[in-house]
Amino acid sequence: MNRRHFLLNLVATSSFFASPFQLAKAARKPLLKPKRLQSGSIVGIVSPAGATFVREELNIVIDAVKGLGLVPRLAPHVLERYGYLGGKDKDRAADINQFFSDSSVAAILPIRGGWGCSRMLPYLDYQRIRKNPKILVGFSDITALILGLNAQTNLVTFHGPNGLTSWRKTQTDYFRRILFTGEAVTFQNQKDGDDSDRLVQVKYRTQTITSGKAKGRLIGGNLSVLSAIVGSPYLPNFSGAILFLEDTGENIYRIDRMMTHLKIAGLFDKLAGFVFGQCSNCSPDADYGSLTLEEVVWDHIQPLGIPAWYGAMIGHVENVLTLPIGLEVEIDADAGTIRMLESAVE
Repeated sequence: MNRRHFLLNLVATSSFFASPFQLAKAARKPLLKPKRLQSGSIVGIVSPAGATFVREELNIVIDAVKGLGLVPRLAPHVLERYGYLGGKDKDRAADINQFFSDSSVAAILPIRGGWGCSRMLPYLDYQRIRKNPKILVGFSDITALILGLNAQTNLVTFHGPNGLTSWRKTQTDYFRRILFTGEAVTFQNQKDGDDSDRLVQVKYRTQTITSGKAKGRLIGGNLSVLSAIVGSPYLPNFSGAILFLEDTGENIYRIDRMMTHLKIAGLFDKLAGFVFGQCSNCSPDADYGSLTLEEVVWDHIQPLGIPAWYGAMIGHVENVLTLPIGLEVEIDADAGTIRMLESAVE
Protein backbone atom coordinates (compact mmCIF):
# COMPACT_ATOMS: atom_id res chain seq x y z
CA MET A 1 0.00 0.00 0.00
CA ASN A 2 1.46 3.38 -0.98
CA ARG A 3 1.56 6.37 1.34
CA ARG A 4 -1.46 8.10 -0.22
CA HIS A 5 -3.69 5.05 0.14
CA PHE A 6 -2.45 4.54 3.69
CA LEU A 7 -3.41 8.11 4.64
CA LEU A 8 -6.81 7.83 2.97
CA ASN A 9 -7.51 4.62 4.85
CA LEU A 10 -6.36 6.23 8.08
CA VAL A 11 -8.73 9.17 7.59
CA ALA A 12 -11.60 6.85 6.72
CA THR A 13 -10.94 4.71 9.80
CA SER A 14 -10.73 7.77 12.06
CA SER A 15 -13.94 9.16 10.58
CA PHE A 16 -15.71 5.89 11.23
CA PHE A 17 -15.03 6.11 14.96
CA ALA A 18 -15.55 9.88 15.28
CA SER A 19 -18.96 11.30 16.18
CA PRO A 20 -20.78 13.66 13.77
CA PHE A 21 -20.12 16.45 16.29
CA GLN A 22 -16.36 15.75 16.23
CA LEU A 23 -16.26 15.59 12.43
CA ALA A 24 -18.21 18.83 12.05
CA LYS A 25 -15.97 20.58 14.57
CA ALA A 26 -12.81 19.42 12.78
CA ALA A 27 -14.07 20.70 9.41
CA ARG A 28 -14.92 24.22 10.55
CA LYS A 29 -12.86 27.36 10.14
CA PRO A 30 -11.46 28.99 13.28
CA LEU A 31 -14.13 30.74 15.33
CA LEU A 32 -14.00 34.54 15.30
CA LYS A 33 -15.06 36.38 18.44
CA PRO A 34 -15.67 40.14 18.62
CA LYS A 35 -14.16 42.31 21.31
CA ARG A 36 -16.33 42.93 24.35
CA LEU A 37 -18.11 46.22 24.97
CA GLN A 38 -16.81 48.78 27.44
CA SER A 39 -18.31 51.95 28.82
CA GLY A 40 -18.01 54.54 26.07
CA SER A 41 -17.84 52.03 23.19
CA ILE A 42 -19.39 53.27 19.95
CA VAL A 43 -22.48 51.48 18.64
CA GLY A 44 -23.50 51.88 15.00
CA ILE A 45 -27.29 52.17 14.57
CA VAL A 46 -28.60 50.74 11.29
CA SER A 47 -31.85 49.97 9.47
CA PRO A 48 -31.04 46.70 7.66
CA ALA A 49 -34.66 45.56 7.34
CA GLY A 50 -37.89 47.52 7.76
CA ALA A 51 -38.06 51.30 7.43
CA THR A 52 -38.39 53.67 10.36
CA PHE A 53 -41.20 56.11 9.58
CA VAL A 54 -41.31 58.00 12.88
CA ARG A 55 -38.18 59.83 14.00
CA GLU A 56 -39.16 59.45 17.66
CA GLU A 57 -38.45 55.73 17.36
CA LEU A 58 -34.88 56.46 16.33
CA ASN A 59 -34.58 58.79 19.32
CA ILE A 60 -35.74 55.99 21.62
CA VAL A 61 -32.97 53.74 20.27
CA ILE A 62 -30.39 56.51 20.70
CA ASP A 63 -31.47 56.96 24.33
CA ALA A 64 -31.33 53.20 24.95
CA VAL A 65 -27.74 53.05 23.68
CA LYS A 66 -26.81 56.00 25.89
CA GLY A 67 -28.55 54.33 28.83
CA LEU A 68 -26.23 51.34 28.40
CA GLY A 69 -23.26 53.68 28.78
CA LEU A 70 -22.46 53.48 25.07
CA VAL A 71 -22.13 56.10 22.34
CA PRO A 72 -24.58 55.97 19.41
CA ARG A 73 -23.47 56.64 15.84
CA LEU A 74 -26.05 56.81 13.07
CA ALA A 75 -25.54 55.05 9.74
CA PRO A 76 -25.74 57.35 6.68
CA HIS A 77 -28.95 55.71 5.42
CA VAL A 78 -30.58 55.01 8.80
CA LEU A 79 -33.76 57.00 8.06
CA GLU A 80 -34.03 56.31 4.34
CA ARG A 81 -37.08 54.52 2.97
CA TYR A 82 -37.71 52.42 -0.09
CA GLY A 83 -41.30 51.31 0.31
CA TYR A 84 -41.37 49.17 3.44
CA LEU A 85 -37.56 48.80 3.42
CA GLY A 86 -35.04 51.01 5.21
CA GLY A 87 -33.52 52.13 1.90
CA LYS A 88 -32.22 50.34 -1.21
CA ASP A 89 -30.53 46.98 -0.67
CA LYS A 90 -27.04 48.18 -1.62
CA ASP A 91 -27.34 51.25 0.61
CA ARG A 92 -28.40 49.23 3.65
CA ALA A 93 -25.52 46.82 3.01
CA ALA A 94 -23.13 49.75 2.56
CA ASP A 95 -23.98 51.00 6.06
CA ILE A 96 -23.03 47.66 7.57
CA ASN A 97 -19.87 47.38 5.47
CA GLN A 98 -18.89 50.90 6.55
CA PHE A 99 -19.33 50.16 10.25
CA PHE A 100 -17.33 46.93 9.98
CA SER A 101 -14.54 48.93 8.32
CA ASP A 102 -14.55 51.58 11.03
CA SER A 103 -12.16 50.52 13.80
CA SER A 104 -13.80 52.94 16.24
CA VAL A 105 -17.17 51.13 16.07
CA ALA A 106 -17.49 48.24 18.54
CA ALA A 107 -21.01 46.97 17.81
CA ILE A 108 -23.86 47.25 15.32
CA LEU A 109 -27.48 47.49 16.48
CA PRO A 110 -30.54 47.52 14.17
CA ILE A 111 -33.50 49.74 14.99
CA ARG A 112 -36.04 47.00 14.20
CA GLY A 113 -36.72 43.84 12.24
CA GLY A 114 -39.53 43.71 9.69
CA TRP A 115 -38.30 42.39 6.36
CA GLY A 116 -35.31 42.95 4.10
CA CYS A 117 -32.08 41.50 5.50
CA SER A 118 -32.07 38.54 3.11
CA ARG A 119 -32.21 40.92 0.14
CA MET A 120 -28.92 42.59 1.02
CA LEU A 121 -26.85 39.51 1.96
CA PRO A 122 -25.21 39.31 -1.51
CA TYR A 123 -23.93 42.89 -1.14
CA LEU A 124 -22.06 42.48 2.16
CA ASP A 125 -18.27 42.46 2.10
CA TYR A 126 -17.57 39.25 4.00
CA GLN A 127 -13.82 39.47 3.56
CA ARG A 128 -13.86 42.89 5.21
CA ILE A 129 -16.17 41.61 7.97
CA ARG A 130 -13.89 38.63 8.60
CA LYS A 131 -10.90 40.95 9.05
CA ASN A 132 -12.78 43.27 11.43
CA PRO A 133 -14.87 41.11 13.79
CA LYS A 134 -17.27 43.07 15.98
CA ILE A 135 -20.59 42.61 17.74
CA LEU A 136 -23.74 42.37 15.62
CA VAL A 137 -26.97 41.77 17.51
CA GLY A 138 -30.66 41.47 16.59
CA PHE A 139 -33.62 39.13 16.15
CA SER A 140 -36.72 38.52 14.03
CA ASP A 141 -35.82 39.42 10.42
CA ILE A 142 -32.27 40.12 11.62
CA THR A 143 -32.03 36.31 11.82
CA ALA A 144 -30.97 36.33 8.15
CA LEU A 145 -28.17 38.79 8.89
CA ILE A 146 -26.75 37.09 12.00
CA LEU A 147 -26.91 33.66 10.34
CA GLY A 148 -25.52 34.92 7.04
CA LEU A 149 -22.50 36.54 8.67
CA ASN A 150 -21.82 33.45 10.78
CA ALA A 151 -22.11 31.17 7.74
CA GLN A 152 -19.77 33.29 5.62
CA THR A 153 -17.18 34.31 8.22
CA ASN A 154 -17.59 32.05 11.30
CA LEU A 155 -18.00 35.21 13.37
CA VAL A 156 -19.97 34.77 16.60
CA THR A 157 -23.07 36.92 16.15
CA PHE A 158 -25.88 37.48 18.62
CA HIS A 159 -29.58 36.71 18.59
CA GLY A 160 -30.66 39.48 20.92
CA PRO A 161 -32.39 42.83 21.27
CA ASN A 162 -33.17 45.19 18.44
CA GLY A 163 -33.00 48.84 19.39
CA LEU A 164 -36.75 49.21 19.88
CA THR A 165 -37.17 46.25 22.25
CA SER A 166 -38.12 46.75 25.89
CA TRP A 167 -34.70 47.06 27.56
CA ARG A 168 -36.23 45.95 30.85
CA LYS A 169 -33.94 44.78 33.64
CA THR A 170 -33.73 41.09 32.67
CA GLN A 171 -33.00 41.89 29.02
CA THR A 172 -30.42 44.52 29.91
CA ASP A 173 -28.71 42.29 32.50
CA TYR A 174 -28.21 39.44 30.01
CA PHE A 175 -26.95 41.89 27.38
CA ARG A 176 -24.37 43.26 29.82
CA ARG A 177 -23.28 39.88 31.20
CA ILE A 178 -22.59 38.45 27.75
CA LEU A 179 -21.33 41.45 25.78
CA PHE A 180 -19.65 43.58 28.48
CA THR A 181 -18.51 41.12 31.16
CA GLY A 182 -17.95 38.17 28.83
CA GLU A 183 -19.66 35.66 31.11
CA ALA A 184 -20.42 32.10 30.02
CA VAL A 185 -24.08 32.28 30.98
CA THR A 186 -26.61 29.50 31.55
CA PHE A 187 -30.02 30.42 30.14
CA GLN A 188 -33.16 29.21 31.88
CA ASN A 189 -36.75 30.44 31.87
CA GLN A 190 -37.62 32.82 34.68
CA LYS A 191 -40.90 33.77 36.29
CA ASP A 192 -42.14 36.83 34.49
CA GLY A 193 -44.77 39.49 35.16
CA ASP A 194 -47.86 38.09 36.87
CA ASP A 195 -46.02 34.79 37.45
CA SER A 196 -43.55 36.35 39.87
CA ASP A 197 -45.71 35.79 42.97
CA ARG A 198 -47.55 32.62 41.88
CA LEU A 199 -47.14 29.34 43.69
CA VAL A 200 -46.43 27.62 40.36
CA GLN A 201 -45.10 28.98 37.09
CA VAL A 202 -47.82 29.42 34.46
CA LYS A 203 -46.11 31.52 31.80
CA TYR A 204 -42.96 30.30 30.04
CA ARG A 205 -43.22 26.72 31.24
CA THR A 206 -40.91 24.20 29.59
CA GLN A 207 -41.56 20.66 28.41
CA THR A 208 -39.06 17.93 27.63
CA ILE A 209 -39.49 16.44 24.16
CA THR A 210 -36.60 13.97 24.48
CA SER A 211 -34.49 13.69 27.65
CA GLY A 212 -30.75 14.13 27.77
CA LYS A 213 -27.89 16.57 27.28
CA ALA A 214 -26.19 17.59 24.04
CA LYS A 215 -23.32 19.84 23.02
CA GLY A 216 -22.90 21.74 19.78
CA ARG A 217 -22.76 25.13 18.09
CA LEU A 218 -25.84 27.21 18.77
CA ILE A 219 -27.73 28.15 15.59
CA GLY A 220 -31.22 29.50 15.21
CA GLY A 221 -33.66 32.36 15.17
CA ASN A 222 -36.96 33.12 13.49
CA LEU A 223 -38.35 30.04 11.74
CA SER A 224 -39.96 31.97 8.86
CA VAL A 225 -36.74 33.80 8.04
CA LEU A 226 -34.48 30.79 8.55
CA SER A 227 -36.56 28.48 6.38
CA ALA A 228 -36.51 31.06 3.58
CA ILE A 229 -32.68 30.96 3.27
CA VAL A 230 -32.40 27.14 3.17
CA GLY A 231 -30.34 26.19 0.12
CA SER A 232 -28.44 29.47 0.11
CA PRO A 233 -24.80 30.05 1.16
CA TYR A 234 -26.09 32.14 4.07
CA LEU A 235 -27.27 29.29 6.28
CA PRO A 236 -24.63 27.88 8.69
CA ASN A 237 -23.70 24.20 8.66
CA PHE A 238 -26.19 22.29 10.82
CA SER A 239 -23.91 19.28 11.41
CA GLY A 240 -23.64 18.65 15.14
CA ALA A 241 -25.47 21.90 15.93
CA ILE A 242 -28.01 22.87 18.57
CA LEU A 243 -30.94 24.50 16.75
CA PHE A 244 -33.42 26.89 18.38
CA LEU A 245 -36.52 28.24 16.65
CA GLU A 246 -39.15 30.89 17.41
CA ASP A 247 -41.84 32.72 15.48
CA THR A 248 -44.79 35.06 15.76
CA GLY A 249 -48.15 35.60 14.11
CA GLU A 250 -48.15 32.39 12.05
CA ASN A 251 -50.98 29.90 11.66
CA ILE A 252 -50.06 26.47 12.95
CA TYR A 253 -50.26 24.89 9.50
CA ARG A 254 -47.59 27.36 8.34
CA ILE A 255 -45.31 26.39 11.24
CA ASP A 256 -45.85 22.78 10.15
CA ARG A 257 -45.05 23.66 6.55
CA MET A 258 -41.82 25.43 7.46
CA MET A 259 -40.65 22.70 9.83
CA THR A 260 -41.46 20.14 7.13
CA HIS A 261 -39.26 22.17 4.78
CA LEU A 262 -36.33 21.89 7.22
CA LYS A 263 -37.03 18.19 7.65
CA ILE A 264 -37.14 17.21 3.97
CA ALA A 265 -34.09 19.39 3.30
CA GLY A 266 -32.26 17.00 5.64
CA LEU A 267 -31.36 19.66 8.20
CA PHE A 268 -33.01 18.07 11.23
CA ASP A 269 -31.06 14.83 10.68
CA LYS A 270 -27.78 16.71 11.23
CA LEU A 271 -28.64 18.14 14.65
CA ALA A 272 -27.19 17.24 18.03
CA GLY A 273 -30.01 18.95 19.95
CA PHE A 274 -33.08 21.15 19.58
CA VAL A 275 -34.90 23.91 21.47
CA PHE A 276 -38.27 25.41 20.54
CA GLY A 277 -38.94 28.86 21.95
CA GLN A 278 -42.09 30.97 21.88
CA CYS A 279 -44.54 31.18 19.01
CA SER A 280 -46.43 34.34 19.91
CA ASN A 281 -49.96 34.57 18.46
CA CYS A 282 -49.55 31.32 16.53
CA SER A 283 -53.04 29.88 16.30
CA PRO A 284 -55.08 27.43 14.22
CA ASP A 285 -56.72 28.69 11.04
CA ALA A 286 -60.48 28.78 10.53
CA ASP A 287 -60.84 25.21 9.21
CA TYR A 288 -62.75 22.47 11.05
CA GLY A 289 -59.72 21.04 12.74
CA SER A 290 -56.06 21.70 13.36
CA LEU A 291 -53.02 20.13 14.84
CA THR A 292 -51.84 21.88 17.98
CA LEU A 293 -48.48 23.61 18.00
CA GLU A 294 -47.20 20.97 20.42
CA GLU A 295 -48.29 18.17 18.07
CA VAL A 296 -46.47 19.79 15.15
CA VAL A 297 -43.22 20.22 17.08
CA TRP A 298 -43.34 16.74 18.62
CA ASP A 299 -44.14 15.16 15.22
CA HIS A 300 -40.99 16.63 13.68
CA ILE A 301 -38.55 16.48 16.58
CA GLN A 302 -39.33 13.46 18.76
CA PRO A 303 -38.47 10.87 16.05
CA LEU A 304 -34.96 12.35 15.83
CA GLY A 305 -34.14 10.90 19.25
CA ILE A 306 -31.92 13.86 20.15
CA PRO A 307 -32.13 15.87 23.39
CA ALA A 308 -34.85 18.45 22.83
CA TRP A 309 -37.13 20.75 24.81
CA TYR A 310 -40.01 23.13 24.23
CA GLY A 311 -41.05 26.49 25.64
CA ALA A 312 -37.79 28.42 25.92
CA MET A 313 -38.11 32.11 26.74
CA ILE A 314 -36.82 32.99 23.25
CA GLY A 315 -38.80 34.93 20.69
CA HIS A 316 -41.00 37.98 20.26
CA VAL A 317 -41.39 38.44 24.02
CA GLU A 318 -40.97 41.31 26.46
CA ASN A 319 -37.42 40.39 27.45
CA VAL A 320 -35.27 39.43 24.45
CA LEU A 321 -32.26 37.56 25.81
CA THR A 322 -28.86 37.68 24.11
CA LEU A 323 -27.81 34.30 22.67
CA PRO A 324 -24.47 33.65 20.90
CA ILE A 325 -24.80 32.28 17.36
CA GLY A 326 -21.99 29.87 16.42
CA LEU A 327 -20.69 29.35 19.97
CA GLU A 328 -20.42 25.94 21.65
CA VAL A 329 -23.20 25.36 24.18
CA GLU A 330 -24.70 22.46 26.09
CA ILE A 331 -28.43 21.97 26.47
CA ASP A 332 -30.16 19.96 29.18
CA ALA A 333 -33.57 18.94 27.90
CA ASP A 334 -34.79 17.91 31.35
CA ALA A 335 -33.72 21.09 33.15
CA GLY A 336 -34.61 23.34 30.19
CA THR A 337 -31.24 25.07 30.03
CA ILE A 338 -28.76 26.36 27.46
CA ARG A 339 -25.25 26.63 28.94
CA MET A 340 -22.52 28.56 27.18
CA LEU A 341 -19.26 26.60 27.29
CA GLU A 342 -17.04 29.67 26.85
CA SER A 343 -17.17 33.44 26.59
CA ALA A 344 -18.65 34.79 23.35
CA VAL A 345 -16.37 37.87 23.28
CA GLU A 346 -12.66 38.53 23.59
